[in-house]
Amino acid sequence: MAGFSVPRYGPERSAWGRLTARDSVVRRLDWPLLGSAIALSFIGSLLVWSATRGRDTLTHGDPYYFLFRHALNTGIGFALMVGTIWLGHRTLRGAVPILYGLSVLLVMAVLTPLGATVNGAHAWILLPGGFSLQPSEFTKITIILGMAMLLAARVDAGDQLHPDHRTVAKALGLAALPMAVVMGMPDLGSVMVMAVIVLGVLLASGASNRWVFGLLGAGTAGAVAIWQLGLLDDYQIARFAAFANPALDPAGVGYNTNQARIAIGSGGLSGTGLFQGTQTTGQFVPEQQTDFVFTVAGEELGFLGAGLILVLLGVVLWRACRIARETTELYGTIVAAGIIAWFAFQAFENIGMTLGIMPVAGLPLPFVSYGGSSMFAVWVAIGLLQSIRMQRPITA
Repeated sequence: MAGFSVPRYGPERSAWGRLTARDSVVRRLDWPLLGSAIALSFIGSLLVWSATRGRDTLTHGDPYYFLFRHALNTGIGFALMVGTIWLGHRTLRGAVPILYGLSVLLVMAVLTPLGATVNGAHAWILLPGGFSLQPSEFTKITIILGMAMLLAARVDAGDQLHPDHRTVAKALGLAALPMAVVMGMPDLGSVMVMAVIVLGVLLASGASNRWVFGLLGAGTAGAVAIWQLGLLDDYQIARFAAFANPALDPAGVGYNTNQARIAIGSGGLSGTGLFQGTQTTGQFVPEQQTDFVFTVAGEELGFLGAGLILVLLGVVLWRACRIARETTELYGTIVAAGIIAWFAFQAFENIGMTLGIMPVAGLPLPFVSYGGSSMFAVWVAIGLLQSIRMQRPITA
């Protein structure tokens, strides 16, 4: 980490306030990253609309109900991205203790009478107007920011080359508290994402590999212990059993995955056409606007349309990797790496469960699936990536 240097500007100013006319905001934005995220959200709007427009029980008779709400969620998410860029990730660094505390309080509030159960997970807070909030989505961001703040503090100050063992232990403790609360909901899918984020952050920080291997071993032992002690709910055990043996209960717990594979397989190369999928219009695949939205793409847009989604996700990850590599501070590198780990694993898990190569875990496809909390969180993450890119030192 000796190559890291202190930028020419201080952390107290926002990204936009630092840019000169010669070095404008427009020129400093990562347009492939932004364009890919916008394209994914646009495609998601069409897929969500196709999946819900004929489901009167969900739409209350309004075929545009989910389309408008998905567009609204995307618009709010975009505004949050703009706000994040304006503040700058360095300014947010100073507010991490407050943001972390608020996210933990919100997660804990789910365990109170304010919480609600959706699809077996007691992970939501119901709000007036038919809206809901999933605090664990925002906890992913605060875990990334909090761990980055601790692990990078002395390295960016020039006092250390790598985080010491005490610092790593503090960072892991910071992540463990919200993860334990989320595990108790239970929301196993979010815990899996958070665990991958922690590993990605540690790898990017330059911490000793002993911590990484130790965590992998502890995670394996913990998973075995959870299974043996019967700490998982029945529906979670059934999902893993169906993953291990797809023919176990094709009309029951294995129904979602089997129907998802049928829908994707029926699309062929170019698909049946938007709004023309028989599996989608026949409502054979449950939760198609959220967890199984990729099945709509596979059926109605075919291999080419589904492939386009993969390409756009790949561009997002590629640009995020480039931002992580080019930043001049460890803090920015860690934040970008945490986002990369988050997006990569969540997309792989979501698409993998529709293809039957991953267990069903109830995770949305970033930018594509319907859901306000997840949409807000991923757009804030894009804002953090853009801020890291824009706050690089200005070269002569």
